[in-house]
Order: sequence, then structure tokens, then C-alpha cells
Amino acid sequence: MSIKYSVNIEKYAERHFIKSFEKKYHRAWDITIDTLIREFQSFDILLDQSIAEMITETSNIKICKVEFKIAGTNQSRHGSGNRCIVAVHKDVSLVNVLLIYHKNNLGGGNETAKWKQIVKNNYSNYCELL
Repeated sequence: MSIKYSVNIEKYAERHFIKSFEKKYHRAWDITIDTLIREFQSFDILLDQSIAEMITETSNIKICKVEFKIAGTNQSRHGSGNRCIVAVHKDVSLVNVLLIYHKNNLGGGNETAKWKQIVKNNYSNYCELL
């Protein structure tokens, strides 16, 4: 049986990359974010199906990367270049959405190194995990 998680989209994620998704995709973005929230509520299934990739884990927190596609597009999750970075708090059944971005939003170079730096700079409570 899967745990039902609460989902919280952090203010940093809302203020930055999400705004560009809203402007670009309008109604399709509304459907996409609703779908992501529903998927995150059953996060263990995403891990079981290899949709989510675990980056690091402690006894209570997992940092994971999840690929997603925009509703109504023909691209695959992976091919779309869209990613979410989430912190899964097992002890309180909470998924904190730290970043939602397209890989081109981060500029060239090592995507993983760039998102890790953004998380370290903006989420001090997760700094030690990365």
C-alpha cells in the first residue's frame, strides 16, 4: 500500500521557473501542474516505476528528480527536458517541490551541478544532503 503524501510547492519554485511555464503553456500548464500534484501524492509509485530518480536519501528525507511532460504535447517525459526536484519527507508524508524547470533554463554545462547549487543557495535545510 502506498503512502498518501501532502504536496507543497515552495515559494522559490513558484517565483522562478513556474512563471515561464504558465506564460508559455497557459491552460496546458494548469493541467500539467494538477497532474504533477496528483502524481506526487502517490510518490512511492513514481519511484517503483522508475519515473522518479532518487538522488540522495537520509533516514527521513529523499531528494529526487522527476521528469515530466506538458499536457497535450507528443514528447516523452525524458525528451521534453522538463524536470522537478523534490524533497520527500517520509516522517510527515510530505513532498516539497523545490524546483520545476526546463533543462535549458539552467544554461549550458552540467545540469545536475547547476540545480544542486540552486538548491544549496535557496534551501539551507537541504544543503547538507547534497
